[in-house]
Amino acid sequence: MSTIDGLPPLRGVIAAHGLSAKKALGQNFLLDLNLTAKIARVAGDLAGADVLEVGPGPGGLTRGLLAEGARRVLAVEKDTRCLAALAEVAAAYPGRLEVVNGDALALDPLAHLTPPVKIVANLPYNVGTELLVRWLTPATWPPVWSSLTLMFQKEVAERIVAEPGSKAYGRLAILAQWRTDVRIALKLPPEAFTPPPKVASAVVHLTALPAPRFEADPAVLERVVAAAFGQRRKMLRASLKGLAPGIEDLLHSVGIAPTDRAEQLPLEAFCALARAVAGARG
Repeated sequence: MSTIDGLPPLRGVIAAHGLSAKKALGQNFLLDLNLTAKIARVAGDLAGADVLEVGPGPGGLTRGLLAEGARRVLAVEKDTRCLAALAEVAAAYPGRLEVVNGDALALDPLAHLTPPVKIVANLPYNVGTELLVRWLTPATWPPVWSSLTLMFQKEVAERIVAEPGSKAYGRLAILAQWRTDVRIALKLPPEAFTPPPKVASAVVHLTALPAPRFEADPAVLERVVAAAFGQRRKMLRASLKGLAPGIEDLLHSVGIAPTDRAEQLPLEAFCALARAVAGARG
């Protein structure tokens, strides 16, 4: 694939621009352009969509997105060293790539992109979870994006798709599964990256639902889930004690045993409890 866009292989790009990965920025570069194209394809048909990419680095996934037909790509890169390499990609795809040097946590994507918007990223390890939570908890739903195709450490990916009763089940699983269809689409070994991280990685694909699976106030659900999993080894009557007056009665009212622990409760039960807490607070 290195010849499809007339640009050099990524190893050559990295050497030409002196782009050694920086641990402080959570960087691990994917150099196999066949693999970056495969990740781009996980996002589905890109021809009618604008794409937000976070942390493009030397542009491997960026090239995959553009080669797979993305209408337009907004690449947000914090590392100024990568800008020259990304400018070469932009020149190869006139009018289809905008590069912003900045922090994705501070960006308003709608100032740059036209819906439908898909987010596709090999996320820097140090901000990946925070970005996911922000994308899952916007002020209004449906969100500006129709799908997220994101690479995480495999352990984080497993937390996002985890089922009740498992050790991985927690806040991330509930936030993701409440409002999206989610699956692990691809697993990658450490040697797929330069430099190889110490852990395996996985690509997670999340498709936004038109409405949450169960009714609940997002802020209240967040509080309930944070309290429950903040002390996950405790029974719910203890971990939720400060959440609302008469918490044991509230638990009983929605069919939850006060002696249960957070990891035992399915999503529907958390939403029912959030509704009860909201009602108790008036």
